[in-house]
Amino acid sequence: MALLWVGVAAVVVAATVITIRSFRPAPLPAPQAWSGPLPPASPPDGMAIYRLPTGTYESRAGLAYRGGSLRDKRDFAATAVLVRHPAGDLLIDVGFGADVDAHLELLPSFQRTAHTLGTPVRQQLDEAGYDLGRLRGVVITHAHWDHVSGLDRLPVPVWMNADEERYVERDKGAAVFRRVVRDREVHRYAFDGPEYLGFPASHDVYGDGSVVIAAAGGHTDGSVVVFVALPDGDRYAFIGDLTWQLEGVTRRAERPWLLRRLADVDPDEVRTGLLRVIALAGRMHVVPAHDGGAFDGIPQWTVSVPTRTDRFPA
Repeated sequence: MALLWVGVAAVVVAATVITIRSFRPAPLPAPQAWSGPLPPASPPDGMAIYRLPTGTYESRAGLAYRGGSLRDKRDFAATAVLVRHPAGDLLIDVGFGADVDAHLELLPSFQRTAHTLGTPVRQQLDEAGYDLGRLRGVVITHAHWDHVSGLDRLPVPVWMNADEERYVERDKGAAVFRRVVRDREVHRYAFDGPEYLGFPASHDVYGDGSVVIAAAGGHTDGSVVVFVALPDGDRYAFIGDLTWQLEGVTRRAERPWLLRRLADVDPDEVRTGLLRVIALAGRMHVVPAHDGGAFDGIPQWTVSVPTRTDRFPA
């Protein structure tokens, strides 16, 4: 029995050492920068994007990326992006909804971080007189609570791929999603397009290259990166949770080992996706979903933004 306890203690000590070491800086190998041409895109005149902040929640840099300080408190963003397009608009994620407190009750206690609720997407759109008939739906980068809570008050289709549908059917991490999409229309899209900027498959939403959804599984089964090309030549990569903060890109720093195991269904696939994004960072704006500063260059949606009343089918 004594030998058994010695063995157990050794395992615990070894696991503790591995966990502690995993928080230390350890940059990933630098990938070769993307040097080829970017995929063709013909974004139409009048296309634009806007950010709609819905709140923040507290975390620490040391939990977000290797080498971050546990003393560095961060306000993780929960921000939606509205893509305005003459063929109908889209939202990328929706952040916190009005019932976020009830949604948090569906999570394990260790995930219920302190949060600040801002103005939900639906309220922001209503206050600007936005016509929901223009909104073709919500493209979710993945189905975790802080990306989908605001779906509870948005009666529009949710865009999902088959891999993410399988994820939400089985995983506890999708409990909030299952609550907010009850009786909601799901628009199922397929990755019917080719490899896109290193990602294995894609879906061109409008057929003009302006919004392309790329398969980037690993955080969840069907998580995605949404690439947006604007008429002025600017390009964006909305990368969801491939990394939680920009340091994941600028420092080539993945999540600490323990957080990778807790947060990602396939940590190795997340690493691959992150390296693909790092290779693109010099060619476009990379926007991790929870880094508020990464959204700063995107105009904020306000009541002064002009609206149109054209209606488009979902």
